[in-house]
Amino acid sequence: MTGPNTWTTIPTVTRTIRFNAFDMNCVAHQSPGLWRHPEDQSARYKDLTYWTELAKLLERGRFDGLFIADVLGTYDIYGASDEAAIRQAAQIPVNDPLLLVSAMALVTEHLGFGVTTGTGFEHPYPFARRISTLDHLTNGRVGWNIVTGYLPAAARNMGQTDQPAHDARYDHADEYLEVLYKLWEGSWEDDAVIRDAEGGVFTNPDKVHHIGHQGTHFSVPGIHLSEPSPQRTPVIFQAGSSPRGVRFAAENAEAIFTAAPTKALLAETVSTIRRELELAGRDPYSARIYNLSTVITAATDEQAAAKYAEYLSYGDSEGALTFMSGWMGVDLSRFGLDEPIGNVDSNAILSAVKAFQSADPDGGEWAVADIAKWGKIGGMGPLVVGSGESVADTLQEWVEETDVDGFNLAYAITPGSFADFIEHVVPVLTARGAHQGEYTPGTLRNKLFEKGDRLPAEHRGASYRVGGPNSTIIERPTTAPSSSASVASQPVSGR
Repeated sequence: MTGPNTWTTIPTVTRTIRFNAFDMNCVAHQSPGLWRHPEDQSARYKDLTYWTELAKLLERGRFDGLFIADVLGTYDIYGASDEAAIRQAAQIPVNDPLLLVSAMALVTEHLGFGVTTGTGFEHPYPFARRISTLDHLTNGRVGWNIVTGYLPAAARNMGQTDQPAHDARYDHADEYLEVLYKLWEGSWEDDAVIRDAEGGVFTNPDKVHHIGHQGTHFSVPGIHLSEPSPQRTPVIFQAGSSPRGVRFAAENAEAIFTAAPTKALLAETVSTIRRELELAGRDPYSARIYNLSTVITAATDEQAAAKYAEYLSYGDSEGALTFMSGWMGVDLSRFGLDEPIGNVDSNAILSAVKAFQSADPDGGEWAVADIAKWGKIGGMGPLVVGSGESVADTLQEWVEETDVDGFNLAYAITPGSFADFIEHVVPVLTARGAHQGEYTPGTLRNKLFEKGDRLPAEHRGASYRVGGPNSTIIERPTTAPSSSASVASQPVSGR
């Protein structure tokens, strides 16, 4: 943890620091027990005005976006039961994230929205249409956070015995993305929709193509159901930090989330990601890297420290260990509180295991009690406590020393943690030239990179465009007359 400090020098500014707010359509998200704090409003997650008010607040703070996490299952590894998760509201109850976006887009102009869905349990064909719909309705401000799944409960409730092996999930996701790229990038040409009122032609059929996909996991022969949206492919977010996950991110992601608890580990992670991007034929800075962090701030260092102590008194150890057990794939209830974690063979989030097997800044090995205290507020990332000046110093120091692009800010209480950051930290960073003074026009992709609305040519997805090396356009199938007659003769329900 980074505590209050009294920096007297301002770190050198070399680039704008990017920020996302990290939330979830549930109670308390990654700060178990903090729902009991009298100022926390996370229990309003069912109220649409909570989300519209939050969106307007974040846009005032000129955040890149609101990143909405999700799980399709319960945390039931701790104690081999979901009882603790239910008792502690550890991301249960939880609602769908995609349904929030339209309302928030209506009350904002620039804020991006990163929504989380998994590749393991939904067919890519209907999913492609839902994302295109949101990209239309937000005027191109949608990002998609790809998760391959890690909770065994999700697999069981979808008819499987457990999640597939870690690398097999990414192999499946590779084909999932291939189908989506074919639909989003290669099915409709840019000038397919002509809206010719005089000629009576809305869309030119010759410019809408069947993708003819036949793979190991999916068969998708037809066309995309939506006309091209402003970005076509949403901004791709990804959070895998295992070797296989990093390779997948390097081939697909434009925003990559990490959760390194120390600068040393983060610098190593960022360096690995930049190198993998180059190996994938991309610019090493073609993806924005955000590290999970939680900021507790106030007018002075002393007030911030007092606020942290108050928040920590509401944190719940059982809830923290419930989360950590799910993220690490190991039942931490089997360990004594003073016991080191040791080596863990995990089928869950390998980056979590690596993070807490790392030596702490003082050279000691992490024990279960350390993990429980750390996890009470904000999850696995670092916690920064201090005045606006102190926090700004610390964040700039992390950027300069690790080459990270920015931070995915979790909250202790909501919307209070975000409001405090905007009140105390944003003005300091803005005055130093380290926070955007105004939004870049256009889509989310253009706001992040200032290179247009579409995927760049070197991105994997761009190769599936019409005329690209991976274009798979097939001749339009025809329907036999007998089949047409048969269909026409069938009664139509609802008449």
